[in-house]
Amino acid sequence: MVQMDVHKQIFRTGCLFLLTGILLGAFAAHGLKAMLSDHHLSVFQTAVTYQMYHGLGLLALSVCPFCEPSRLTLASRILTLGVLVFSGSLYALVLLKIPMLGMVTPFGGILMILGWALVLWSTNTKTGTNLE
Repeated sequence: MVQMDVHKQIFRTGCLFLLTGILLGAFAAHGLKAMLSDHHLSVFQTAVTYQMYHGLGLLALSVCPFCEPSRLTLASRILTLGVLVFSGSLYALVLLKIPMLGMVTPFGGILMILGWALVLWSTNTKTGTNLE
């Protein structure tokens, strides 16, 4: 039951990232295009792109049969935080016009890298299903 709840939460987070990524991408393309410079539109699109990729990645993780659940939970939480920091800081940088927020973005990138390293680590276990 606990393992199913972990996978369900990861799946929901992935869906939420995809849903909001599509909404924000459409908002940028149709609502912000006339108001932003090409550079700022590109920055916003970068945030959407990383959010979408990680949403898809979380969906894949939600059905991972050989990831140890407690490690997968930690990895998915760090990935989620990484997306929120990385993409969130870029959205805020563009929409609020606060250049200092760009200094926060690399920390989100580091969290995403760490999260994927933890996913890899979650497959290195003797418990659960091994597909070697």
